[in-house]
Amino acid sequence: MKAIQITEFGGPDVMRYVEIADPVMRDGDVMLDVTAIGINYADTHQTEDSYLSKQKLPLVPGIEVVGTYEGKRFLAFVGAGGYAQKAAVNRDSLIPIPQQVNDGEALAMAVQGSTAFHILKTVGHIKSGECVVVHAGAGGVGSLAIQLAKLWGARVIAVTSSDEKKKLCLELGADVVVDAHEEDLTKALIAANNGKPVDLILEMVGGKTFDQSLNALAPFGRMVTYGMASRTAPTPIHSGSLMGTSRTITGFWLAHCFGKKELMGDVIAELFSLIAAGKLRVIVGQTFPLSKAADAHRAMLARTTTGKIVLDPSA
Repeated sequence: MKAIQITEFGGPDVMRYVEIADPVMRDGDVMLDVTAIGINYADTHQTEDSYLSKQKLPLVPGIEVVGTYEGKRFLAFVGAGGYAQKAAVNRDSLIPIPQQVNDGEALAMAVQGSTAFHILKTVGHIKSGECVVVHAGAGGVGSLAIQLAKLWGARVIAVTSSDEKKKLCLELGADVVVDAHEEDLTKALIAANNGKPVDLILEMVGGKTFDQSLNALAPFGRMVTYGMASRTAPTPIHSGSLMGTSRTITGFWLAHCFGKKELMGDVIAELFSLIAAGKLRVIVGQTFPLSKAADAHRAMLARTTTGKIVLDPSA
């Protein structure tokens, strides 16, 4: 089968389009013929070995695929090995895809949709009437988080970096958009909330963005950190500063939901139902040939992408 494989860690240039053996199946596995592959920002950390879990070489990146088995479509997670034409997956972990949901929409629910759900509800404890800040509002997670937050009764401030992305965030329901390049992001976020600190912040940039976002948080407000796209760590937090402001910082890693039906399968089924009902719009950005996966990573790292990025394994 054709696949993307790396034999050294690094940026997009280490990715090679090669012919390798089909995956080895274990007891309980089935072989999926992959029809679409999802890309997540975490994949760029995977190829660098800068992800939360250590990676081993040689490596086929990617953790989510859509494929067919016995004539039916399924969404599936793989620990690694997603950037390939076939995937060996445990039969019990297959997630059936409704007819009303296309491949790109299904892939968007695997990591990004479930992440948006959990950072808002499971660890963000969103309440109707609250003000929620969504960083990278035009991205895969952000574009879904904006819509879910609005469905659940929140006022949404999206943060993004271009006029095109600002327009998209507003179309998705954001009440106001703040420029990600604002020098004083704290002041800009508070101003966007009519002069008041905000209740919930979804943060995945790190560095200065994390620091300034935290300062915009109201007493009893929560900030959920679920990434570090800038590759820059924020200023260390001292417990006394949290006590003195009654703020909460919580982390989220989707891997802790894997294997738990109520946290993955049930959540994705709920998200599929929202898509089928026309209540959740999935932005499928670009589709790249599998052979051009490195170009997809370059575009994502340059922050020129919007929504879900998909690989076509047939090319």
